Amino acid sequence: MSDEIDIDIDDLSRRMDGALASLRTEFASLRTGRASGSMLEPVQVEAYGQMTPINQLGTVNVPEPRMVTINVWDKAMVGKVEKAIRESGLGINPQLNGTIIMLPIPELNEERRRELTKVAGSYAEHARVAVRNVRRDGMDQIKKAKAAGMGEDDQKLWESEVQELTDKHIAMIDKALETKQEEIMQV
Repeated sequence: MSDEIDIDIDDLSRRMDGALASLRTEFASLRTGRASGSMLEPVQVEAYGQMTPINQLGTVNVPEPRMVTINVWDKAMVGKVEKAIRESGLGINPQLNGTIIMLPIPELNEERRRELTKVAGSYAEHARVAVRNVRRDGMDQIKKAKAAGMGEDDQKLWESEVQELTDKHIAMIDKALETKQEEIMQV
């Protein structure tokens, strides 16, 4: 491999890993019928003049398999947190008990499960597109390096390395999607 030409495979790998990490975060927010504190991560509350994640306004606990509780630290924020949960689209009806908000997680029906698998599929497709965009950036770097004097053998070597990295990340995304869909469809 040529020393004067720099193709940063580590950077490409790091960016592809970022797409995978983002996908896992999105998957964590999908409700599967079991209680999980991570399902509240995308919910933001208008607090103290800015949008704030719920976990910065109170303690999120999962005391039982179908219940999430939030112990809100500031009494003035309880109503705002409750309102944000109602408007979040999670399909959960919060119950107040002083500064504690209880979120009973209802069973998912078959139609909602199928809907959620489609949502998971779209999240996975966004992650695949992000990985392919990183691959394209890598291939563009290789083309520029070829124009700057990289040999054809080196070009083929780098292209196969970038493609191998892409294939590995796409396979990881597919595996994560398959696992999440099984989890959603499990009754």
